[in-house]
Parts: sequence; structure tokens; C-alpha cells
Amino acid sequence: MRLNKILLILVVVLVLALLVFWVPKWFRDSGYSAVYLRTGDLYFGKLVTFPYFGLKNVYNIQVNSQNQQNPLSIQKFSSVFWGPEDFLKINRDQVVWITGLNKTGQLAELLRTNPSLTPATPPSE
Repeated sequence: MRLNKILLILVVVLVLALLVFWVPKWFRDSGYSAVYLRTGDLYFGKLVTFPYFGLKNVYNIQVNSQNQQNPLSIQKFSSVFWGPEDFLKINRDQVVWITGLNKTGQLAELLRTNPSLTPATPPSE
């Protein structure tokens, strides 16, 4: 009888612990966010808060000083020449601001429909 009560309490504690970690994720917008750091870097991706604070599916702004018509472009973070993983762990103390991207905005739509940012192929004639 005493063992049953202990098991019941243990199950209730485990269920509550799972709810504390998983329920907030259900209500949190799982779209893309922009994170601006004190260094002046701006990153886009899916915000992650557990077990580390950071971004997954990371993109960053690329400055193209040679191209006067399109001086800025966005690139997949894992595609840079030194080959980082597609997760960016961020020191919370370095964050200036975070905002969610509008799901119907141009950038969110681009990242959703073309996550690798491969150039669109022109239609064949």
C-alpha cells in the first residue's frame, strides 16, 4: 500500500515536470525570429530556449560591398566556408533585442519555402 502511494506521487511529479517543459512550447510561436546582438550581428532562425538559448535553422545577413544594386543578402549560416553546425548558441547577455518575424512577411515566406536559399531556376521555354 505504501509503495503504491510512492509510485503515484512519483508519476504525478513526472507528469507535472513534463508539463512545465512541454506546454509552453505548444503555445510559443514556432516561426522564425530575429536576434540582434551587441556586436551588431543580426541572425534569423527558430528560437530555442532549452537546453541552451540560441537559434536553429540559422541565417545571417551577408554584406556584398561589390554589388551596388543588392548590397545585402541573406545566407544559411551553415553554408559559410568554415562549415559551422546549424545551431547558434547565444549568450543572453549579448542580446540587444529579439522579435518574431511575421509569418506572412517576405523573409519568413522565403525561409519557409526555400530553406536552403538555392536560387530559383528559370522556367524552361
